[in-house]
Amino acid sequence: MSELPSLSTGTLMAGKIRYDQFISGNRTGLEPVLMAASIPAKAGQRVAEIGCGAGAGLLCLSQRISGLSLWGIEVDAPSLALAQHNLDANQRTEVTLLNCFFPDDLPPDVPFGRFDHCFANPPWHASSGTPSPLSRRDLARRALPDTLESWVKGCTRLLRYKGTLTLILPADLLADACNALAQNRFGGTTLCPLWPKTGREARLMLLQSRYCVRSPSRIVPGVVLHEADGSFTPESRLILKDGQALALGPKQQGMTRSPVPHG
Repeated sequence: MSELPSLSTGTLMAGKIRYDQFISGNRTGLEPVLMAASIPAKAGQRVAEIGCGAGAGLLCLSQRISGLSLWGIEVDAPSLALAQHNLDANQRTEVTLLNCFFPDDLPPDVPFGRFDHCFANPPWHASSGTPSPLSRRDLARRALPDTLESWVKGCTRLLRYKGTLTLILPADLLADACNALAQNRFGGTTLCPLWPKTGREARLMLLQSRYCVRSPSRIVPGVVLHEADGSFTPESRLILKDGQALALGPKQQGMTRSPVPHG
């Protein structure tokens, strides 16, 4: 680990996962945990995370569902090295990591059209804004003008017929996201608002869509994340701490409990 900047040691999912982060730079929030909880994967399937960072989403998904073939794609080499460190620390051996700019630099050995699910938390800060003095944080947060469209289109190269794409985005990108999905033959889109507290506007949303389907879109009730005092609600605690799934499919609205094989 001598090649990496200084790290802080912590955990995810109430201590079930050891998770180290860079002391300076982009820090992991709730987003990858929530995304991982919503992926409708089954043992034996292939799942790719675009922009996997230090590996939080991959770790949480493999904690909830064993037997997956996981791939992580990340342009920042130190972040990918930290992801490998975190995967090794949690004895995750079923993950392939790729250091490349998505989707332009995907190597030829990537199994195009073979992934059952993709998920991503794309950079979304405007390119015209003031850059962060920390280059790694800026890379993780600042979007190019075509980032969202490019990532959605890129996932069509990876996904099998009817495979799912799950995104977590700020609410003000809803129109752009729905347009990008429609333009790239995604349908059956489910929108799940993430309410910070009861009575507050949803600032983040989960979007899950399926490749090459024509089903109508849906909005589910969503999840209230925090109580008035800032503590997690019982519902969000089950997801974030206990490893319960957040099921978005039309036949599984609400949440279902899943085993935690690596506890």
